[in-house]
Amino acid sequence: MLSSVSTGLKCLKFAVDVTLDPDSANPYLILSDDGKQVSHGNFKQDVPENPKRLNNTCCVLAKQGFSSGRFYYEVQVKGKTEWDLGVVRESIKRKKTNTLTPVNGFWTVILRNGNQYKACESPSVSFSLKVKPEKVGVFVDYEEGLVSFYDVGSRSHIYSFTGQTFTEKLYPYFSPCRNEGGKNSNPLIISPVNRYISLKYET
Repeated sequence: MLSSVSTGLKCLKFAVDVTLDPDSANPYLILSDDGKQVSHGNFKQDVPENPKRLNNTCCVLAKQGFSSGRFYYEVQVKGKTEWDLGVVRESIKRKKTNTLTPVNGFWTVILRNGNQYKACESPSVSFSLKVKPEKVGVFVDYEEGLVSFYDVGSRSHIYSFTGQTFTEKLYPYFSPCRNEGGKNSNPLIISPVNRYISLKYET
């Protein structure tokens, strides 16, 4: 649900360095050597089996997990027609197809078909944006039970999950989705955070 509070949330001071975990990556995903970019390939990669690997979901998690405090990171989504971003709890089912809902341990916002945005609540919440984000910021306050999403370019709030209860480690979650014959081939890119811009939102 959307937060009912208008605030100038200075989350940039909680920026963390996030890198992708190749051991968790779906076999169809291609990661950059520096662990900052992920895209969908046309073929299954020859990767070793790993208990952490998400075999049936087109996604990858960060190496870094968080079990307290606040953290913030930004992801470039420019040129993409579909993507999923958010955080997940450590105990998600990694060998089965998951429904993206908080009860299953997923707090995510997704884009489909170029302009269809949804927050994966139960039931899902569809919404529209005046401007298509090129970079999305994700902020988590563990103790507050808050997961918020921002359009970094327009410095505006996209959506917030509020009143959540976290009891285990949370990991940043990334899905570039399928490349759709090249239409959605751009990678998701974890971007450096400009700490000199304060994000504000009104809901």
